[in-house]
Amino acid sequence: MKTTIIEWTDKTWNPITGCTKKSAGCAHCYAEVMSRRLKAMRLEKYRNGFELTLHEDDLYEPLQWKKSHNIFVCSMSDIFHEKVPFEFVDKILQTIEQTPQHRYQILTKRSERMAEYFKSRKIPNNVWLGATVECRDSKKRIDDLRSFDATVKFLSCEPLIEDLGTLNLDGIDWVIVGGESGPFARPMKPEWVVSIKEQVEQQGASFFFKQWGTWGSDGKKRSKHANGKLLQGKVIQQMPDTKNI
Repeated sequence: MKTTIIEWTDKTWNPITGCTKKSAGCAHCYAEVMSRRLKAMRLEKYRNGFELTLHEDDLYEPLQWKKSHNIFVCSMSDIFHEKVPFEFVDKILQTIEQTPQHRYQILTKRSERMAEYFKSRKIPNNVWLGATVECRDSKKRIDDLRSFDATVKFLSCEPLIEDLGTLNLDGIDWVIVGGESGPFARPMKPEWVVSIKEQVEQQGASFFFKQWGTWGSDGKKRSKHANGKLLQGKVIQQMPDTKNI
């Protein structure tokens, strides 16, 4: 995919597609639904549906994009999935290093494997590393992420499915929060979001509220577009301050 409706990025790059469920946030995976839909549409790239697939032919796609972009890497998979060889990740990083005009956003639920990978490799300056923290059980990923020497370290609390409680955001630059969408979406309570927002502000990171999802701030179920993205009456979609990093 060359364009995206994901508000915190402007392009997606998918040299890997397909995944397996890792934690509670994966229950109603949007990428799985989309992959099956694209397979039904007979798109060759998604002939395997949501089965993990490496796409050698797509490794060099960003070389064609001359204008600077924020690029979400593997929005339809997880670059650090256990079945992705580190040799293939090396190839992805080679393309990243060849395109310094772009900023690459790598988000994973497998922060422990990301730590293993970068133990012996340098993180390019144009890579932002992120971890999904959607429930209390996944908060340990923040500690894994904190250890990296990346230009930007970020959390994606999406879909936020419970109150995360107290967060240590030391070393974290950016926090994204969003509710779940789809017919089986779980509600997100306003107090959970406000708690994260206040902690982000207190600890000096940037806060990005993406959307309410299927359940509105009033606890009513409707389309995500109708529920919108206002938090406390405002759109709050900050990007990380890379000038001071």
